[in-house]
Amino acid sequence: MAELKYRPVPHEHKAFLTKARSRKGFTNAYDSLELEYQIAKQMLKARAHAGLTQDAVAQRMGTTKSAISRLEGAGKHAPSLTTLKRYAKAVGCELQVKLVRQKARLYAASRCGGSLCLGLLRQILMQLPIVPARGR
Repeated sequence: MAELKYRPVPHEHKAFLTKARSRKGFTNAYDSLELEYQIAKQMLKARAHAGLTQDAVAQRMGTTKSAISRLEGAGKHAPSLTTLKRYAKAVGCELQVKLVRQKARLYAASRCGGSLCLGLLRQILMQLPIVPARGR
């Protein structure tokens, strides 16, 4: 079967987010799906770089276009590592997973009315790594 040429659909994500963030509850829901959106973005970027359509990826993985569409839709389904590996192989990539130590999140300061309250400041400072001074 002939490979189809990938043609991305234009999407103004910043404009979409600006409008959507005005809706009650959107920001919290969107932020809670940050990891899923990062994975979906990487999948779409890898498929576009490979120049493949969802149909072509589905054929390479032995599945359907609708399954690929669900897989690339952030927040709807949580794919297994096996599925992510198969997807990566189909688009000519390898899957890498890293565990990264969490950093203090300064945006949490907004919960204190925009100013750092003492308790929050203490929490942030406790999360920072201790680095020994050099030359002493």
